[in-house]
Amino acid sequence: MAETNILSGKVVSDAVYAALEDRIKALSDNHSAVPGLAAVIIGEDPASEVYVRNKTRRFRNMNLHSETIRLPEETSQEELLSTIRTLNHDPVFHGILVQLPLPKHIDTDVVINAIIPEKDVDGFHPENLGRLTAGKPRFIPCTPKGIMRILEHSHIDPSGKHAVVLGRSNIVGRPMSILLSQKQAYSNATTTICHSGTSDLRVITKQADILVAALGAPEMIDDSYIKEDVIIIDVGINRVPDDSEKGYKLVGDVNFDSVQGIAQSITPVPGGVGPMTIAMLVENTVEAAESLYA
Repeated sequence: MAETNILSGKVVSDAVYAALEDRIKALSDNHSAVPGLAAVIIGEDPASEVYVRNKTRRFRNMNLHSETIRLPEETSQEELLSTIRTLNHDPVFHGILVQLPLPKHIDTDVVINAIIPEKDVDGFHPENLGRLTAGKPRFIPCTPKGIMRILEHSHIDPSGKHAVVLGRSNIVGRPMSILLSQKQAYSNATTTICHSGTSDLRVITKQADILVAALGAPEMIDDSYIKEDVIIIDVGINRVPDDSEKGYKLVGDVNFDSVQGIAQSITPVPGGVGPMTIAMLVENTVEAAESLYA
């Protein structure tokens, strides 16, 4: 039984940060500009807190500017929109991130649409999603962009392969399917999207040469869903209770142990896609600053 190769997001993200150093220095030397990100977080969602904390640490380590605006759970939609309008016009910030999910009383689409496309470093604004669909992206959503970078770094060329994406959100699944199918280098795959309405899911996933799991279902995908030598990208980050001091462990949407020796390669959880999401957020923020001087 062949050993399954581990696709480390940490290794790839370190390469991204190293490549960004000269670009950040050029912005400083030529324009006295420091890429800046404003992260808005509402309430106290534990997963959001971890992401924002990791993001803040990375920006600080790279001598970039980052501020976190914390608003209480009961913040009204208009109050949030007012905050975004202020950030839209603040030249200190080249990128704006509103951490999802938002409380139920706030319309997520209205909030995303309020961020000007030039500062939408998450790539969620309809204009930016439209540009991505047309093959002329401004900002690519961070998680799908990070996955594509893992494939390229690992010399995994999707061209001619069947890629199956589990999940259809505008954050991961849908942009992932677009990126994998575009007619360009390290893309050009035949792509299928599966979701909660898909019948006979195993029949489709067993055809996958590349399987991207973004379901939010802890360890749902096991060896019964895959064929031999499949490349698995596990996007899931799920908290499962255990007996540790923290009281939980992080697992993906894929049962990691079950697919060992069957899958050719897999991203681990943690340490796979997660580090790349933050790396691509940094890169998108640098790109936003660079666009002002292009």
